[in-house]
Amino acid sequence: MWAEVKKAPNLVIAEMWKAFFEGEGIPSLLLPETLGGGEDAPHRVFVPKDREHILSEVFKRL
Repeated sequence: MWAEVKKAPNLVIAEMWKAFFEGEGIPSLLLPETLGGGEDAPHRVFVPKDREHILSEVFKRL
């Protein structure tokens, strides 16, 4: 199961979040908000539900 943790205004920002999370050892998944959404479409960032609790610690360091 995956949990949505961020909404990004476009694919570039979503990929930045993905790289950040994966750099912290948290796998992530990106999906456009609408089917057929291109690079400029808003994207949602997901992490595994069993890793979601780690994000609070990660965000505290920002």
